[in-house]
Amino acid sequence: MHKHLKALTMLDGIPSFEKEVRDYMTAHLKNDAIVTTDKLGSFIAKHGEDGPRVMVAGHMDEVGFIVSAITDEGYIKFVPAGGWWSQVMLAQQFNITTRDGQKIRGAIGAKAPHILTPEERKKPVEMTDMFLDIGATDKAAVKERGVTIGDMMTPYIETTELSDAKYYLGKAFDNRVGCAAVIDVMKHYATNNHANQLYGVATVQEEVGLRGARTSAYHVSPDIGIAVDTTISHDFPGGSKETELGKGPAIMIRDSSMIGHQGLRHFVLDIAKANDIPVQLTSLLRGGTDGGQMHLAKSGAPSIAFCLPVRYLHSHTSMIHEDDYDHLVKLLIAVIDKLDTKAVQAITYDA
Repeated sequence: MHKHLKALTMLDGIPSFEKEVRDYMTAHLKNDAIVTTDKLGSFIAKHGEDGPRVMVAGHMDEVGFIVSAITDEGYIKFVPAGGWWSQVMLAQQFNITTRDGQKIRGAIGAKAPHILTPEERKKPVEMTDMFLDIGATDKAAVKERGVTIGDMMTPYIETTELSDAKYYLGKAFDNRVGCAAVIDVMKHYATNNHANQLYGVATVQEEVGLRGARTSAYHVSPDIGIAVDTTISHDFPGGSKETELGKGPAIMIRDSSMIGHQGLRHFVLDIAKANDIPVQLTSLLRGGTDGGQMHLAKSGAPSIAFCLPVRYLHSHTSMIHEDDYDHLVKLLIAVIDKLDTKAVQAITYDA
């Protein structure tokens, strides 16, 4: 399994709690690029001093929860940070990360089927009725373990290969995929030339409104924006097969945050064809990527989103395909190689 991708998915980092991920990226890129952050906490690595500013950005945050209350009996209530469907949460393991970095394991309680009423069997449990059980006898016992209101709560699962080792199962592929790709691309250019100022960015708070993309794009002022994110893989039973695992990264035509720049899309698709890189085309009615803020930075920037297909997105048992990730990184490098001043000028006015 890809070293950085596995390690990043196992870290915990919901919106506004991305420090573990930022520290990892800093440790692995500080010798390959100039590393800074914006004032909201987004990670920014720069390589190159001349040419157009090309911003490649994934987001560090995963969907998770924030501790909102501790009951007298020692159970923990929580509120979501990002989009969840309550049906995927019951009887699953989670970690609370305390202020001093301790990981406290627990499980969301689920009534035994023997005692469910007929009415309860007919409808999903509301998130407001759920609780995390960490094996504490009362509120004082919870506090003794360092848990406080406002702490981060994240799913627990070990990222692993399945019986076909090209399939990976785990949490937080949305969007540690983008973070891993930023590392791999920046490391490539630490020893290879390019004709632009390359910014490898990992943003904060994407899952709650593309907030870090707004501040980091203002900082970078890109000439070209490339969001690296994930999208739904529709190859489950009854799915539309619009996107499928193993058939390449998807180019987002439009979502609720951005209509991808036509000139840049044509440029990317031509490069993919010339390099025999498989790609898919997709769109979303709801949801967006960091491209939604990059394309609006200052006077604007042609922007596009490269999205890795993920089965069971926004759950902690998501699945991706290794070939898609490899082709994603290959496509990013092939595109960046061609983004010189002449190409960017041609793209900008091909709309």
